[in-house]
Amino acid sequence: MSQFQDLSLLIEQIGKADEDQHATILNDAIEQGLESGSVALILEAFPIEERVRLWRSLPLELHIEVLTEARAEVRHSVINELSDTELKLTLAKLDNLSLIEWADSLPEEIINEALHLIEKDELELYDQANQYQDDELGRWAERKVVTLPFNISVEKAKALMERYSYDAPQQIYLINKRKQFRGLVSYIDLLRAEPNERLRNLAIENVLTLDAKLTLAESIESLEHSSLSAMPVVDEQQTLIGEVDWHFALGTQREIYEARLMAGTGMDEGDDLFAPVIKSSQKRGVWLGINLLTAILASVTIGLFEDVIAQVVALAVLMPIVASMGGIAGSQTLTLMVRAMALNQITTGNRWALLKNEIGIGSINGLLWALIIGALAGLWFQSTVLGATIALAIIVNIITAAMFGVLIPIVLDKLDLDPALAGSVILTTVTDVVGFFAFLGTASLVMM
Repeated sequence: MSQFQDLSLLIEQIGKADEDQHATILNDAIEQGLESGSVALILEAFPIEERVRLWRSLPLELHIEVLTEARAEVRHSVINELSDTELKLTLAKLDNLSLIEWADSLPEEIINEALHLIEKDELELYDQANQYQDDELGRWAERKVVTLPFNISVEKAKALMERYSYDAPQQIYLINKRKQFRGLVSYIDLLRAEPNERLRNLAIENVLTLDAKLTLAESIESLEHSSLSAMPVVDEQQTLIGEVDWHFALGTQREIYEARLMAGTGMDEGDDLFAPVIKSSQKRGVWLGINLLTAILASVTIGLFEDVIAQVVALAVLMPIVASMGGIAGSQTLTLMVRAMALNQITTGNRWALLKNEIGIGSINGLLWALIIGALAGLWFQSTVLGATIALAIIVNIITAAMFGVLIPIVLDKLDLDPALAGSVILTTVTDVVGFFAFLGTASLVMM
């Protein structure tokens, strides 16, 4: 598998090969251990027509797994190209977790079709998962876990596992008659134990459980500090819902990171590299329009001081410095806040202390850089007044940036809006308007 550790090499190899060799190269890599998540990334790197052809060439058992690992728009692009027969055969193979993953990204008619085609047991598990919100752990827990009565003997436990043809799991969950969680046993410990030993005596001590109502971010943090490969998920009555493992944590963490990364430009984590031009243009155009409105607001502020700018050309030269310094200072605070909010570190008890801390940092940096920039500007344009003017604007703008870098994400969170999505746009507008107003306003008072 080492030759395929860098997916870009495999993608390049497929791209340079003749079309009839594409499927062979990809399937050879799969036989050597290429995982379904990596296969999904490879498919995403090709235009839709070639992507569909590669997906059809995959082993049948990987069809669902690869589509589930793919981004939402990529999955949709493949499904759109399937014939009615192919679509029905594909939907019939869905399990409950895959259907949950697909449900948010596919048209309602396709999901309804899937609900009629999937197996009854999978449908029941899907209905159980739908009792929880999209951001709650209970929705995404793996419900297919090995459970055994907590008070039976090792001998009987082995007989039950053999009767129901359980695959060898890493962990076995112990429950009572009401299906409440009573402990966890390592499969290796079970194999080594004496036949007459009771399972409850083999249970790992101090096993923490995860509440099914936990948010995904909270559950990831718990998994990060657990020594177990998977943790049990329970409801309010301690009924065992299922488990979540490190693979789930890594995947969810990656999605959260990508979502925040893309959100800053108005894009979505599920966006496709080769999405249709018209569709992508429409989505990105909306964000460009929002940015235009904020830019107009900053321009209107500048326009208020048109006369002073016309008479003192140096002001136009120095304005980008004021905007840039405020923007960078605000971005630093905003990034710190978004990270802290993602880790649930921001509470009503520490907001005021954090605000004072950031204003303190902004004051020190503002004063330091105001002196440096003011001195440079004064020497550059041989004007002490101009140097003092930009110095004042820098102080005001950096302190304002620090203050709003804390307040904006808090307000957006209160309004149930993602601070990573709208925070940077609002903050940039605030720092531009305040910076320009302070700079040009002061200049109009002291230089004219």
